Amino acid sequence: MVSKKMTELQPWECLMKRIVWKQLGDIRDKKILDFGSGIGVTANYLAEHNDVTAIEPDEDSIKERWADNLYTQITGSNDELRRFADESFDMIICHNVLEYAKDRENIIKEFARILKPDGKISIVKHNRAGRVMQMVVLLNDFEHAQSLLDGNDGMASKYGAIHYYEDADIEKWCTELVIMKTFGIRTFWDMQQNQEIHKDADWQDKMEEIEMRVSDMDGYKDIAFFHHLMLEKR
Repeated sequence: MVSKKMTELQPWECLMKRIVWKQLGDIRDKKILDFGSGIGVTANYLAEHNDVTAIEPDEDSIKERWADNLYTQITGSNDELRRFADESFDMIICHNVLEYAKDRENIIKEFARILKPDGKISIVKHNRAGRVMQMVVLLNDFEHAQSLLDGNDGMASKYGAIHYYEDADIEKWCTELVIMKTFGIRTFWDMQQNQEIHKDADWQDKMEEIEMRVSDMDGYKDIAFFHHLMLEKR
């Protein structure tokens, strides 16, 4: 069941959270860092059964944060990572953040430092191939599609330039980390252009079911709009 509060989100964001949380699985009694926590939807969700610390630089987002469950909220960015001791966290969450970060290589290295030896990192990122498909099929923006194929950055209305990177780049930035699993997210649902049906709870449930079914299937995840990477230390 989707909580009443989740329905306050835009349909696309609600579905995104539901799918990511299912891919994460049941997490309990862990010490978790949510880096780039936004308004705290995921931090709040995980804090029901875990000890969560959230870091977010945007003060306006923090003012609006969800806090039904108790968690530690820090206002700040990269520098805050250096304050944590080595091997402090069982899990690190970093969803839709690194595309907008200038110092992402050092962020990844800090993640590896503060992650426990048996810990996990969850990264959600834009997938360039999915974005190209969106430009061509949905928006008829062939110029933008060609630019993305040439390796150029994209643009997000709220956050500015999207500095794309490949999944494997993370392992290059920090050789301590290895990608254990790659999931696709948003393979199908943006293709449905009837925006009203997006708000229908039954439609959302059916879309979540089929998105979950293909999220770990080659071919489908290759063209998903987002990738969800699960990493561990080597």
